[in-house]
Amino acid sequence: MLIWENIKLALAGILGNKMRSVLTMLGIIIGIGSVIAIMTVSSSLTSSITSTFADMGANNITVGVRRQSEKQETRENGMRFGKSNRNISLDEEDRITDEMLEELLKKFPTQISSFALSESVGSATVSVGESSANISVNGINQGYYDSQDIKLITGRYLTEEDVAGDKAVIMISDRAAEALYGEGTSYEEVLGRRILVDINNLYYSFYIVGIYEYEEDSESFSSESEEDTETESYIPISTAKEKLHSDSGYERFTLVTSETITDVTTFATTIKNYMNNKFYSENEDYKISTTTMSSMTESMSETIGTTTVAIAFIAGISLLVGGIGVMNIMLVSITERTKEIGTRKALGAKNSSIRLQFIIEAMILCLIGGLLGVLLGFGLGAIAASVMGYTASAPVAAILGSVAFSMVIGVFFGFYPANKAARMDPIEALRYE
Repeated sequence: MLIWENIKLALAGILGNKMRSVLTMLGIIIGIGSVIAIMTVSSSLTSSITSTFADMGANNITVGVRRQSEKQETRENGMRFGKSNRNISLDEEDRITDEMLEELLKKFPTQISSFALSESVGSATVSVGESSANISVNGINQGYYDSQDIKLITGRYLTEEDVAGDKAVIMISDRAAEALYGEGTSYEEVLGRRILVDINNLYYSFYIVGIYEYEEDSESFSSESEEDTETESYIPISTAKEKLHSDSGYERFTLVTSETITDVTTFATTIKNYMNNKFYSENEDYKISTTTMSSMTESMSETIGTTTVAIAFIAGISLLVGGIGVMNIMLVSITERTKEIGTRKALGAKNSSIRLQFIIEAMILCLIGGLLGVLLGFGLGAIAASVMGYTASAPVAAILGSVAFSMVIGVFFGFYPANKAARMDPIEALRYE
């Protein structure tokens, strides 16, 4: 009951001096608001990154051939000798082969869903009569579609038969189709047509078998016009290797895991160790390395989190200023209410009751400032996130922590004035003018 009476007294005191109370709370409002705004933007950015990587395949594992760190030998005289002068290139025997992939599938039949293979051919120009379009040619296998979200509009995806037969077929974007045949042309009419692709001044003939929907990245800025935009196109990976006259095998591939895998990071380590022990144990120059989308997401989230904490800490310095302001105004309030304190003590009020009254008043002052700061901070953070193209995400833990911290500030900076009031001599207080 005593606490409720003190809360009512605190609210009455705040409402009785509105302007002074607002100015006192300003430091708390700015401090809490700054922290919440920063945390809101950080939370929104982290959620966006997580969602983006999930769309790209959070359970995918990128497996690649990586050059080993150079071994050095230290002689007795302290001089070091190593392989720094050797020019080591990725030879055909260093590459990942189809036989290795078959062995992996036999070893982990239930954990592996498919392998996504790709080989970049490079930028090219497609010509149809007087019309042309800029494309980026990539050789892929059928498993590539499991790792990428490619939305087919009409026609078909590339098949295993296309890869096995080194077929001269191509899948282009709707934007490339419109640039070549005009916006009024039906996509169905484009299927089966022959196009000439200029790759490094060499012309190759392909037949269009599929058209996919090109999705422009709304968060990126490009000075190119729509006509000059380069879009991806896909041909069988075997055809790409034939055109490039490249070695057999692959420098990297994407392993698409099945739904039975719950810990992708651990499975990635298992794949790395298995391939290194079985296929690269005698290779002195290259080893297998693995990365996962989840590990990349965690790494980026940690970086964003560390930066956010550092900025929020700097912004939180204003909370110290706000706390000093609360202490200052409480000292002024105690001076103004000296006779009231003396009267209460003369009527039998205990020191603990006087101390509790003013601590609660400081807590209420900081709590109101904290709540207003949360509203202001989330509003500003949501606006900033919207301007940057992200969906606002409320940092619930930061909001609850900020409200609790504002009350802690009230207790910390209100204790000294409250203790000063509690230790007043009632006779001296009643004589105060």
